[in-house]
Amino acid sequence: MKAVIQRVSEASVTIEGKKVAEIKKGLLILVGIEDASSQEDRNWLAAKIANLRIFGDENGVMNLSVKEVDGEVIVVSQFTLHASTKKGNRPSYIKASKPDIAIPMYESFVKQMETELGKKVQIGEFGADMKVALVNDGPVTIIIDTKNKE
Repeated sequence: MKAVIQRVSEASVTIEGKKVAEIKKGLLILVGIEDASSQEDRNWLAAKIANLRIFGDENGVMNLSVKEVDGEVIVVSQFTLHASTKKGNRPSYIKASKPDIAIPMYESFVKQMETELGKKVQIGEFGADMKVALVNDGPVTIIIDTKNKE
């Protein structure tokens, strides 16, 4: 699994002109799933993101997690995180899981994030043409690949 975590002051997801998710201070998480992604990866990634200390404390030092600042979260599935650009100029998505594998893992990841945070997580719609808007706060953007967790 791969994730791009962006600290935001606001973010939203719109599908066919309808806003389906909207948050203020918190995290916008883009998550990509591949066939090799496991429940262990899901659990590790959710815990890592929920506890990342990327919000400023009273001294402006990034020392607080999204949980500690009572931030909100949007999770959006993004298969293009597994693009391979080794050959030619057209990315290959062969490593990205097909929907029959990716959808249950995505839904499971969202539930695990909710467990880690103790609150509801907003989502996009798997496979939809989404318009994702955000104001990256900082900017702070972190990329995590579960293959590099050790």
